Amino acid sequence: MNTVPQAIDEIPLINRLAFRLMPLLGLLYLIAYIDRSNISFAKLQMLGSLGLSEVAYGLGASLFFIGYLIFEVPSNVLLHKYGAPRWIARIMLTWGIVTVLLAFTKNATTFYVLRFLLGASEAGLYPGVIYYLTLWFPSRHRVRMLGYFTVGSSLGNMIGAPICGWLLDKGGLFGLQGWQLVFIVTGIPSILLTAVVLLYLPASPLKAKFMSDAEKTWLADTLDNERALAAQTEAGKTKFLSVLTEPRVIGMALYYMMLSMSVYGVSYWLPTLVKGFGVSNTVNGLINIVPWLLATIVLAWLPSKLRAADRTMTAMLCASVLGVMFFLGSVFLPTNTLRFIALSLGAPCMYLLLPCFWTLPSKFLTGARAAAGIAAINSLGNVGGFIAQNLVPWVRQVSGSTKAPMLIPAACLFTFGVVTLILIRRNRHDGTQEASTRRRVEAT
Repeated sequence: MNTVPQAIDEIPLINRLAFRLMPLLGLLYLIAYIDRSNISFAKLQMLGSLGLSEVAYGLGASLFFIGYLIFEVPSNVLLHKYGAPRWIARIMLTWGIVTVLLAFTKNATTFYVLRFLLGASEAGLYPGVIYYLTLWFPSRHRVRMLGYFTVGSSLGNMIGAPICGWLLDKGGLFGLQGWQLVFIVTGIPSILLTAVVLLYLPASPLKAKFMSDAEKTWLADTLDNERALAAQTEAGKTKFLSVLTEPRVIGMALYYMMLSMSVYGVSYWLPTLVKGFGVSNTVNGLINIVPWLLATIVLAWLPSKLRAADRTMTAMLCASVLGVMFFLGSVFLPTNTLRFIALSLGAPCMYLLLPCFWTLPSKFLTGARAAAGIAAINSLGNVGGFIAQNLVPWVRQVSGSTKAPMLIPAACLFTFGVVTLILIRRNRHDGTQEASTRRRVEAT
């Protein structure tokens, strides 16, 4: 359908949709990130309890991403088939149960199996929500919505850190160790929210009772026009799973892998790094609030200023450059205070890149191909999390320094920035060619 959308007051409608959808979606991601970051705090006691080395624990923690990789694409395809409410509710229920079961880990084998199952359970949530947002918001508004959604991850780290730190110091309650309390307390909320998702999250705009018929028609026409433009580059590609082998999708996954390595490397190692300051677990959790608070402020404010594509790419380049500088500072500055300040400033740079990056795949993927393609990019890119959670403890072991692992996000963001610069130059070249062609056509 290629019609002219009806006249609708766009901004109030988009703001109303955001107010209706984004708080719940952000809450889901907040809970998910608490359940991801709890492993970095549990480590402070779990290593000794299970008799694991840093490297062995890092391997177990990273198996989450293998389960995620294997089940991400099937999960997102099933979300497309069965609808977001039912499938996201299933995701939340299973990951909550597995998180609670981690509290009763007795040995390394059980730990490895449950971490793998946690990744399999949660697979599909992040790319599923990204795909879900393409059903509700025109492309010019998505970077803002993705910014709101990504706030959930920074808030998850910010809220989860003091809770986990405090729980570690409450060992003995109900006969449980502190690390066991961490998994139980952080796993229960996702189970409780399952019913909320089923009752409150609408499957699509057509089923939304809070929209008028005119608003539904305008939104459908607007999104259909965007899909039609994107589909012009997809001619002949009818088998949606063929997207998994497309060079652009694989390239995007490798591009995203650099960002994934940075984010998971920092969030995994930060509690261990702060522990080296000689503070208690509770104080450790409170100190860990700072980087994620700054990231939350940036995500709540800046993405709404980046509607234009050229601004988004420029912001990505600037954030990459600043991130490299700050993470290098977190290694080489002379005092703990200065290093932690640099690290805290590096976190917002990483997190700003997330909503900006996820506006790119929808420019060339539509429909079921978008569901499969976004899932493929996310799952392959999240191999970076697997690499990071193995590479970080290895660098610590080889270097003998708790600071040296922060060279990993610096190197990854440097690579990410180089690729971004190449994309900016290519887009400008393509734009110049299009303008030249348009002028020739108009002249004739």
